[in-house]
Amino acid sequence: MLEKTKKVVRIHNTAIRGMMAEALGTFILMVFGLSSVAQVVLGKGNSGQYLSINMAFGIGVTLGIYAAGRISGAHLNAAISITQCVLGNISCSTLVAYVTGQFLGSFMAAATVFALYYDALYDYTKGNFTVSGPTATAMIFSTYAAPNVSFLGAFFTEFTATVMLILGVLVIHDEKNNAATKSAQPMLTGVLVVGIGLGMGLNTGYAINPSRDLPPRIFTAMAGWGMAVFTTEHSWWWIPVIAPVLGSLFGVLLYKLCIDFHNHPGHETEHEKEQADTEIS
Repeated sequence: MLEKTKKVVRIHNTAIRGMMAEALGTFILMVFGLSSVAQVVLGKGNSGQYLSINMAFGIGVTLGIYAAGRISGAHLNAAISITQCVLGNISCSTLVAYVTGQFLGSFMAAATVFALYYDALYDYTKGNFTVSGPTATAMIFSTYAAPNVSFLGAFFTEFTATVMLILGVLVIHDEKNNAATKSAQPMLTGVLVVGIGLGMGLNTGYAINPSRDLPPRIFTAMAGWGMAVFTTEHSWWWIPVIAPVLGSLFGVLLYKLCIDFHNHPGHETEHEKEQADTEIS
């Protein structure tokens, strides 16, 4: 009985540590990312451009992974955590802890950026926080589809961008394949996010992460933008929540079919054996 209690306590403590690590890692990621968007929007293009947003999110991802990687693996993304749970790599209780941490970190990051740029926000909007219009500012915190993009097009964009995200993450981290060195993995993941933003950000702002999009949206609903953040654009909000999860699952399936199932660690291929025999000779 005592051993069982100790085991439960250990599991609980591990979940708490993972939740705190995910919270801090996601907080770092989001403060860098959201503040860069705020600077571009509120500076009216004089204090940064689209590239600076891409770079800031990449830097945030890199530092967030360095911060949380050793403790939780630094998912920083509910879609990735859900995928890891489906694959059996983490338990349901760990999934809840990780996603809770991510949402807390993201929500607090939105609140931090709001406080940081409150004066500029008030001056830019004259105190009228709106989702659309010439002085719209809701897009600082969450993503919204471009006016010319259909619902299906937006969904496919978020789905495809997340497929590329998870494929890139697997390529960087797969030790059975040509994985990057441990110290370089966070930096390369940051570069991956920059690449996705550069190539697939036009349609939807590349949320690719429910933890990046939903908590700040909840914050804006509470902070003065109102329920329009959920109802605008035919209730767009659920797309950056659902599409990344499906994209992550499909990306893992694609990687396993094309790469993982063909890797046999510990078993040399016929060609490798021939090379080894030649070298010995």
